[in-house]
Amino acid sequence: MPSLADNLKAFQALKTNLFEKDFLLTWEHPEEEIRAILTLADTLKTLHKDGKSFRSFDTGLAISIFRDNSTRTRFSFASAASAMGLSLADLDEEKSQVAHGETVRETANMISFLTEVIGIRDDMFLGEGNSYMREVGDALTDGTQQGVLHRRPSLINLQCDIDHPTQSLADLAWLKSHFGSLENLKGKKIAMTWAYSPSYGKPLSVPQGIIGLMSRFGMDVRLAHPEGYGLIPDVVELAGKQAAASGGKFSVSNSMEEAFAGADIVYPKSWAPFHVMQRRTELLKTSDKDGLKALEKECLANNAKFMNWECTRAKMDTTANKKALYMHCLPADITDVSCKAGEVSAEVFEQYRIPTYQEAAYKPFIISALMFLTRMKDPGAKLEQIIKRSQNLSL
Repeated sequence: MPSLADNLKAFQALKTNLFEKDFLLTWEHPEEEIRAILTLADTLKTLHKDGKSFRSFDTGLAISIFRDNSTRTRFSFASAASAMGLSLADLDEEKSQVAHGETVRETANMISFLTEVIGIRDDMFLGEGNSYMREVGDALTDGTQQGVLHRRPSLINLQCDIDHPTQSLADLAWLKSHFGSLENLKGKKIAMTWAYSPSYGKPLSVPQGIIGLMSRFGMDVRLAHPEGYGLIPDVVELAGKQAAASGGKFSVSNSMEEAFAGADIVYPKSWAPFHVMQRRTELLKTSDKDGLKALEKECLANNAKFMNWECTRAKMDTTANKKALYMHCLPADITDVSCKAGEVSAEVFEQYRIPTYQEAAYKPFIISALMFLTRMKDPGAKLEQIIKRSQNLSL
């Protein structure tokens, strides 16, 4: 593992343009910024492991808005805020004036007077989540320009309908650690595959986040799903273009076995088909409970046709040297553990349980890095100050 001095030197050599900006989609940011985020996350992780503080703020709020359930991301955001020196406030819309019709424009300004960062998860409505984040951002920009806010807070996407950037960046950080460097990922085969689940409404953002990020680093990205379970077409097209530009490969098939064959990394994860999420969004908007029940029944019956899309020992034995790295954003649907039949066999999951925890452990440091880079005008100088402070404290 590189030393703190090595990481600092590498970080200071990378150019970023994230100060007072939002981070909503990984592919909106150049590769150099992605490398800076990973290098900074590694540095902060090392400081924490050594028992050293990387507190960067004297005051300020970090506000979380979760419009869907969360464990890992919610606690990662909270722990990142604490480590950075920010107080955490969670906006519960049911307990706020949002429930009484307060507009997005008004709410965004009212919560932001002393706020540094706002993290938002909104992945339930296809075509709505990322748009909502941008609406909040526009309101913050207007409030700052009108002199209402002294400083515009930065927005961090904690998962939307299109991307889950803190997850995919944590996944990339884990792959960088596991294989030794980002350069070592070139040519590595990663199978991002659909897998059977006894539920039907899982978001598209994780698989889209994976193909949208890993395709930028020269990897052989293999997307596999049953016929009719496609992702947002624009994201799939983007992944293909990025793979070609990076010297990698991108393919789409309807065979889990084909994707697993010779793979170095497998990521079997259930999601709802793009067209189903479109229908579900319209039903949710109108609160059509009967329609939602009918859609769920239809989709579960369709899912049941593909129960063989499970990550099993037999499939893992077809991967590179029979020991591909298994990845998952968690929680996984584990056959005979969390459900009768699911995404992964109990045997395979137990073999890789600790590695999936190590994968998840990068998320608070990725979020800390995004907080840092979006709020520090001279991040290189600030990181140097933090490292020197930690060394003086250890004397």
